[in-house]
Amino acid sequence: MNYPAKTPTSFSLTTPLYYVNDIPHIGHAYTTMAADTIARWQRLSRHDVLLITGTDEHGQKIERTAIAAGVEPQVHCDRIVARFDALWSKLNIQYDRFSRTTAPNHQIIVKEFFERVLAQGDIYKGTQQGWYCVSCEEFKEERDLLADNHCPLHPSKQVEWRDESNYFFRLSKYQQQLESLYAERPEFILPLSRRNEVLKFVAQGLQDFSISRVNVNWGIPLPNDPQQTIYVWFDALLGYVTALLDPDVEPTLDNALAHRWPIDLHLIGKDILRFHAVYWPAMLMSAGLPIPDRVFAHGYFTKDGKKISKSEGNAIDPIEFVDRYGAEPLRYYFLKGIEFGQDGDFNETRFVEIVNADFANNLGNLLNRTLSMAKKYCQGCVPNCTPEDISAEHPLKILGQKLGSQVGIAYNNLAFKDACEAILTLAHSSNKYIDDRAPWTLFKQDKHSELAEVLYSALESARLSAYLLSPIVPKISTDIYQQLGLDVDFDLVCGSHQDRSHPEKIELPDNWARHGEWGILQAARPLGSPRPIFTKLEPPNDASG
Repeated sequence: MNYPAKTPTSFSLTTPLYYVNDIPHIGHAYTTMAADTIARWQRLSRHDVLLITGTDEHGQKIERTAIAAGVEPQVHCDRIVARFDALWSKLNIQYDRFSRTTAPNHQIIVKEFFERVLAQGDIYKGTQQGWYCVSCEEFKEERDLLADNHCPLHPSKQVEWRDESNYFFRLSKYQQQLESLYAERPEFILPLSRRNEVLKFVAQGLQDFSISRVNVNWGIPLPNDPQQTIYVWFDALLGYVTALLDPDVEPTLDNALAHRWPIDLHLIGKDILRFHAVYWPAMLMSAGLPIPDRVFAHGYFTKDGKKISKSEGNAIDPIEFVDRYGAEPLRYYFLKGIEFGQDGDFNETRFVEIVNADFANNLGNLLNRTLSMAKKYCQGCVPNCTPEDISAEHPLKILGQKLGSQVGIAYNNLAFKDACEAILTLAHSSNKYIDDRAPWTLFKQDKHSELAEVLYSALESARLSAYLLSPIVPKISTDIYQQLGLDVDFDLVCGSHQDRSHPEKIELPDNWARHGEWGILQAARPLGSPRPIFTKLEPPNDASG
């Protein structure tokens, strides 16, 4: 089948399908907050967005976890899925599709894909010997193991020796095609450091890999050999395809791939890069399907310089953290405080300091003081001034006119830190401009046109800052807009439309298409009453950090 080209305004992205052996942790939240931000930015840019997240629910690790808990595997999966969904709700993650690998539709898609690859001659039966990490669901090279055969990714877990008769996928057959893919599409794997890792791995020579397991009951039976189950990664990657099925459509590969494929962006952690950048495109090549546009692998982060783990006693419970500090500070800090794509460190004292400085002392202060002066000097309205009245050399106008383009490039490149820093530079410059121009003195001197120019430029800079920050902190941005007299809810504008019965009825200002530009506020428009947009966070009890 020739799959139709996607529309220019269509954008689809995925988080990983998270493994449900345990409750969600801060790493899951990190990836998903980033994905939600990207989706919101694309929606704000008037694109038709589909954000896919979900859970990977098969495999021996889950089977053993359920047995240890004394419940059926499906019961265990359902419990953990509920925890993921609860966390996404707390973090205001507005996904469009939640893909579960235990869903009946998914199993149909996996079996059809398996049979297509089998018919291509790319699946054969062979023997697999080696060290296997159940936690990774992956065979390990002996040279990579730690002392006493411990997994490098799970140092507390010993690997197990396996000698099995399994079915294999001919990955080696696609060595040259993969190398051509990487050469022809240098942005297929990002950032550059991750791309280089993959190129080095592939250059060593690709080995066929096992795609079935024996003695693992919790999985999808092979269509050609029901005594074995499909390897969890061969199964899970197809969850991205299953998610594209509309609820009332027959579950076939052609139906799933008819409109949204290929995915524009797979957003993952670097620990699963090989599966997404090597195995997955080879599988798709075998099935004759188009390859996704980009795979972006972000880094790990530590806490106070130490690896985050339960054994270290420094694990971050994201639900407890949101209950203590709120969702938007968490969303903001993890995207502004850590360069996306690189490893980073989380320090709670630094988190409080950065969020307080940017939202209470900088942007919040700008809005509150300017609205208060507008209420005192301009009868609570936007000053009688237009963007055309303001000189082209005006410092805030210069910053504001280039900011939308600058931030748009940063969001599109997943450079969230750069976007936030550019936006907060405008807010900081606005506060300094107010201090330098002293509008209270201009009022006493009856310099009303100069006063109007100062207040208009500051109010407009606060508005533009809120607009451009809305993918990260939609509720704070909504509060700013409404205090500026603009009845806009950014959760409705750039959140998911999937559950709304009439999304077309969202009413936006007539000039909405230009709200990413500087100079939108209309003279004499009534403003709201000033109130704090952000309550300062209290530092942790142990502020030594």
